[in-house]
Amino acid sequence: MADAASALRMAGLQLDSISGSPRLDAELLLAHALSITREQLLLDLPKLVTPPEFADMVDRRAKCEPIAHIIGSKEFWGLDFTVSPEVLIPRPDSETLIEEALRIFADKGPDKILDLGTGSGALLLAALHEFPDATGVAMDASAAALQVAHGNADRLDLTHRAHFVLQDWSAAGWTESLSGPFDLILANPPYVSTAVKLAADVAQFEPHQALFAGVEGLDDYRIIIPALNRLLAPDGVALLEIGFDQARPVSEIAVEHDYHVDSKKDLGGNDRLLSLRCQK
Repeated sequence: MADAASALRMAGLQLDSISGSPRLDAELLLAHALSITREQLLLDLPKLVTPPEFADMVDRRAKCEPIAHIIGSKEFWGLDFTVSPEVLIPRPDSETLIEEALRIFADKGPDKILDLGTGSGALLLAALHEFPDATGVAMDASAAALQVAHGNADRLDLTHRAHFVLQDWSAAGWTESLSGPFDLILANPPYVSTAVKLAADVAQFEPHQALFAGVEGLDDYRIIIPALNRLLAPDGVALLEIGFDQARPVSEIAVEHDYHVDSKKDLGGNDRLLSLRCQK
């Protein structure tokens, strides 16, 4: 078995052609293989020995498999979420929705929260973590995704405050299975155009039904937005994640259905979410 420092150098070279951060990838994989934190890895590197499974993990990453799938988890909002190929890997950009929810409900938290297309459960469970008096509903069309979300709720000790609903918003009467009204609705729906060519680690390994939404990337907004008035409390707010170039077309759909719309940018300066309220 190679010493850890040499193994990291070799892994970084192997991953250089497929990753923008080959050294970081190698460090995360080796830390996981050793069952230690990355910080512990860097601190103790000179005395560590590389476990045999590390080579296989690097080979998997070299074939573009996401780090989160290899190690089985991804951090979101400071919380650790189990992920699988059945759910989208939580992205830091989506934390913008939690930040905005905290700003809107700074004085009084929401009582009931709905997460449409919950996937791993990251949005709902992060919100429940921040709003300790709230309860929530996680809806998804995938039973496998709901199983992942339920497991994450168990690990975060939030199962008693979360209810999971298997429902597809393309089905007639889909809102009837949701026990609203809700003070806060969170949604990160599919919004990628089918004409877009995605990076290999996304296109090959993440669920397409959670990514693509027609040629314009707007199909799911056209279903969700008209239904919000049946789900929102009178003073409720819906926070919808959007693609960086979708603020205008999604806002137009919302205004057409009589919502007041605000847009917010992520840390990269890109339009990332729309805040919708019913017009009074």
